[in-house]
Amino acid sequence: MAFWRRNTYVEKERHVKANARDYNDKFAYTNNHIKTSKYNIFTFLPINLFEQFQRVANAYFLVLLILQLIPEISSLSWFTTIVPLVLVLVITAVKDATDDYFRHKSDQQVNNRQSQVLVRGVYVTKWMNICVGDIIKLENNQFVAADILLLSSSEPYGLCYIETAELDGETNLKVRQALTVTSDLGDISKLMDFDGEVICEPPNNKLDKFTGTLCWRDNKYPLDNEKMLLRGCVLRNTEWCFGMVIFAGLQTKLMQNCGRTKFKRTNLDKLMNTLVLWIFALLICMGVILAIGNTIWENQIGSNFQVFLPWNEFQRNAVFSGFLTFWSYIIILNTVVPISLYVSVEVLRLGHSYFINWDRKMYNNRTNTAAQARTTTLNEELGQVEFVFSDKTGTLTQNIMVFSKCSINGQTYGMEKFKFYDSSLVDAIKLEDTAVQEFFRLLALCHTVMPEEKSEGHLVYQAQSPDEGALVTAARNFGFVFRARTPETITLCEMGRSVTYKLLAILDFNNVRKRMSVIVKNPQGHIKLYSKGADTIIFERLDPSNNTNQTLEFAGEGLRTLALAYKDLDEDYFDVWMKKLLFASTVIENREDQLAVLYEELEQGLKLLGATAIEDKLQEGVPETIACLNLADIKIWVLTGDKLETAMNIGYSCNMLRDDMNEVFVISGYTLLEVQQQLRCHVIHFSFCSITLLKASFMNIISLVEFGISRMKFTNILKLYVCFLLRNAKEHILGVMLGFSLQAHALEPQLEHTLLDLACLCKTVICCRVTPMQKAQVVELVKRHRRAITLAIGDGANDVSMIKTAHIGVGISGQEGMQAVLASDYSFAQFRFLQRLLLVHGRWSYFRMCNFLCYFFYKNFAFTLVHFWYGFFCGFSAQTVYDQWFITLFNIVYTSLPVLAMGLFDQDVNDQNSLRYPSLYKPGQQNLLFNKHQFFLYTLQGMATSFLLFFIPYGAFSEMVKEDGTHFSDQQTFAVTIATSLVIVVSVQIGLVTHYWTAVNHLFIWGSLIVYFAILFAMQSDGIFGIFPRSFPFIGTARNCLSEKSVWLIILLTTVVCVVPGLAVSFLRVDLFPTLRDKCRKKQRPQEQNLRRVRRTSSRRSAYAFSHQQGYGELITSGKNMRMSTVSSAHCPERMPHSSSWIENMLKRNNEVSCISDESTEASENSKRHTEIPKQQCTE
Repeated sequence: MAFWRRNTYVEKERHVKANARDYNDKFAYTNNHIKTSKYNIFTFLPINLFEQFQRVANAYFLVLLILQLIPEISSLSWFTTIVPLVLVLVITAVKDATDDYFRHKSDQQVNNRQSQVLVRGVYVTKWMNICVGDIIKLENNQFVAADILLLSSSEPYGLCYIETAELDGETNLKVRQALTVTSDLGDISKLMDFDGEVICEPPNNKLDKFTGTLCWRDNKYPLDNEKMLLRGCVLRNTEWCFGMVIFAGLQTKLMQNCGRTKFKRTNLDKLMNTLVLWIFALLICMGVILAIGNTIWENQIGSNFQVFLPWNEFQRNAVFSGFLTFWSYIIILNTVVPISLYVSVEVLRLGHSYFINWDRKMYNNRTNTAAQARTTTLNEELGQVEFVFSDKTGTLTQNIMVFSKCSINGQTYGMEKFKFYDSSLVDAIKLEDTAVQEFFRLLALCHTVMPEEKSEGHLVYQAQSPDEGALVTAARNFGFVFRARTPETITLCEMGRSVTYKLLAILDFNNVRKRMSVIVKNPQGHIKLYSKGADTIIFERLDPSNNTNQTLEFAGEGLRTLALAYKDLDEDYFDVWMKKLLFASTVIENREDQLAVLYEELEQGLKLLGATAIEDKLQEGVPETIACLNLADIKIWVLTGDKLETAMNIGYSCNMLRDDMNEVFVISGYTLLEVQQQLRCHVIHFSFCSITLLKASFMNIISLVEFGISRMKFTNILKLYVCFLLRNAKEHILGVMLGFSLQAHALEPQLEHTLLDLACLCKTVICCRVTPMQKAQVVELVKRHRRAITLAIGDGANDVSMIKTAHIGVGISGQEGMQAVLASDYSFAQFRFLQRLLLVHGRWSYFRMCNFLCYFFYKNFAFTLVHFWYGFFCGFSAQTVYDQWFITLFNIVYTSLPVLAMGLFDQDVNDQNSLRYPSLYKPGQQNLLFNKHQFFLYTLQGMATSFLLFFIPYGAFSEMVKEDGTHFSDQQTFAVTIATSLVIVVSVQIGLVTHYWTAVNHLFIWGSLIVYFAILFAMQSDGIFGIFPRSFPFIGTARNCLSEKSVWLIILLTTVVCVVPGLAVSFLRVDLFPTLRDKCRKKQRPQEQNLRRVRRTSSRRSAYAFSHQQGYGELITSGKNMRMSTVSSAHCPERMPHSSSWIENMLKRNNEVSCISDESTEASENSKRHTEIPKQQCTE
């Protein structure tokens, strides 16, 4: 197949044969090499130049450079354009090359990871050398190198445990099981002889689906997602496993979800492209006017000067002279948009990036991580963000579960600030309170945790979810230690005594039941059912005499609650029920439904023991940050792979969802029609609420009409009234939850507009069960239809796609690797720093850049259009007012540093007030500081200034004489006067618009004036004329001109007339129509905005959130996941005396729970009072 046709092949079905590279090479599958960079050595120059010349300004200056190379029309030297243009291209290219170098470095780091491949024995190779069909070996805590089919493992029955946090954000362990026919392929020799062929689906981005068939030994075996280990997963609690590579490199499901690296440009860049076109159109208009003037002048007047000013040979007539004049004026007037503007913009962006890097208030001491601006092109866009899309796990939360509070028999235990150490609970345990003992006994029995004693006294809990780990560890810390389990028994150490319970049945958890139960027989022969689950589910099954109000207060505090209950079972009744269960578990049809009915029958008439409250520990300052960003009118959407209950609980914990909200919509349809009906129903419901408010106020509007106001005024009032009522309606209908429906149908083209309309009516949107690619689709949906600036923030590889899709991507260097950071534009250690990044650095960058652009256009219009007015007095001859050196140095030397100082250091308000008054951020979202209207106003001001700069000296020179009575007759005196007036006017103007003065501002502004006069006198001095007589012919002009008092009077008059009108307008605006920013600057105290986190002491909603999965109960009772060492480790430590001192020693022991995580240092500091499970392992 030809090279250029190779990529046109669409793979419909994949055939992969194990240990057969020659066979697999026929299909030209990609290897495991990945590439996220944009360039290589050969493509960098053409691609980068193509991207840079997408800027209209760069193309514009290239055309001007070509024109300047034509001597017949150029009145300026070509080096005045080519040097700055090359400088801009080189600076931008170096910046882009640096950014791409780090991407290459990241790619190399991943590609060079070591992996064990089975080729004639096990040998170590790099990830990038792995090929489809290879058999690789993984060891515990290793990342999966490619999408592989699990063949065998160290666990019984080919089981293995994986963590998929980088794929779906979930930290709970998941089980994968190999086919029975391959689970015994543990020997190298057997694996080398394995020659099975897999026929499966082509590469795709569906993380939860896989369809394939294994053909081996003349048999076919079905394959699904439960047999696959995907790239990005981490092997946990499994010593080793072997797998066959199915998809590699860019064809893995993780990379298919990552998206492509996009070239990001700010809105200001796009606006600048439009403005450059406008300016070019203005230049053409001025050039045409002056060219027509030249043609008329040559016809009527110029012909009289042919004797001493003859036409050149190529000048045939006046019309052709006008044509050449047109191009000459295009070159002369091009300084309206000088190339130095773009040099200055890049310098400012670089400076703003360093300010972010140097900000100590965004530095995390614990992880020794500073904020980092990984790009320099998006800083001002940080001040215009309207939508923030955030991941949950590791971004808002710390992946740490803390046993915070509990309620036992109606009494609440626990202290504030979630530090669990309650002396009253300790006293209850000492007094052997029956309810308290039953409470912790339930926590120690009702779970699917696997214990493993790796060494004497070193007990490791392998929990499928962090919630379960936290609960079992809490029971252990209060004297009920879960020691061991077999398929038939559970062994506890209760208050120092070994007690073995017979495990009769596990009623497993699933998302419909929202509870799990165990049935055990204690040593006394009593049969008991222990159950835990969602409070609403458990309460419905309680005996009517139970009090159900004890868990309500936990929901208001944003805690994850589980209700605990038990039931004594009659042995005869249980035997009958058990026979029904055995029969139902063997039926073929409707097995799950029949089991559910039996479970429901048994789980009735429960007795409530109490409730647990677990905090899914948030990152520091998350609720306050979200509240502050909401006050800045920034909408925060949470996109997470977690299930609905977990996502909703975090929404309440973060104060994004509140109990005082009238409506929290949940969109959870499973079919296209269901989702469509739910979306439309909620949109209609919102519209009805708004119409009700309108009707209630309609009589007030009618009274305005009857009062006799005009139709136009009535229309305006009606618009304002409707906006006010809709805003009030939105204050009460705030939350929408999108579950499976988003994954299934809500992003379909026919529904996406309805989804977006409903979501934008709400202040809070939480999307759960979303894949990485769906996160990017949600971001793209808002970008495409709302045209708002979007920011995506996350910490895992599952967030890379949305980080790349959003206008701005922020990576958090958290527990899920560095993939998000490497793909991001900005990075820091904690979510709370987003507040400072946007409200301080973002707002300052936007404010500075807008002021810089406004002033730059003003001063360059004032500088350039003097040539336009002068054209009417020089016969439209394309002669310049200023000398060539002044034109060259004006933007590079005389006025460059003051505007840079303003663009780098100016502050309208300090950082404290920027955070204190988040409403100051809103002008950036509304694009108020620099837009087409502002550009037009500053253009008019620049034109007016150029008019005054030319005609005031022109009129004065027509009437004034020197002190010796002679006239100011030379053109250079006139030029020096205008140039000096111009430099002083623009220097005074920048001083007036500067809000925050530093020593650098003073140095640059007054220093630039001194430099101007120094260069002016030097270039027109006798000495330099003697060295370069041709380049500096105007000897003594400045000395003679500026020695006249009348010239200084003209300069003063021109400066006052140019500056005072603008100063008066600014003064009146601030005094009569002050903005919030003006009030802050005047040290007034505008109404403070409440940033307090509001908590309710009680709530009627359920706070259930349990990150558990169905299937573990069956695994445990079958014994498939039992190791011999685990089963035999049921011995209890040496029996301790049953006394209160033993309890106190156990409760107050240091380092009782040492957490295996990146945050072990922090956990050890709080180990006396905390029961924390940051991952799935705890050691005793």
